[in-house]
Amino acid sequence: MRINASHMMHLCLDELFCIVYDAFMLLEIGKYIRQERKKRKLSQAKLGELLGMSRTTIGQIENGTIQDVGVRKLIRILEILDLELRVRIASDRPTLDELRDEDDF
Repeated sequence: MRINASHMMHLCLDELFCIVYDAFMLLEIGKYIRQERKKRKLSQAKLGELLGMSRTTIGQIENGTIQDVGVRKLIRILEILDLELRVRIASDRPTLDELRDEDDF
């Protein structure tokens, strides 16, 4: 699948290391965040309070509509929900683990 370059965004750890991602990736991350938040019976407002973020920001991250999200902010959300962000070589084909996870999701 090819992604239009206009849909690409950058998530930078510092001046030297940036991850290029697209809106679809952010939407997928948001789905996992929402799922785990609900599993823990946390409202968006409560999660935001725990992280020092607004309910609106949490909602935008979950919906993939946030204009810009910093990696540190994203990592804090993932950590509180016992999730992790994995980086791998980009490929059109999913890994075996990803296919198995799709069945579980």
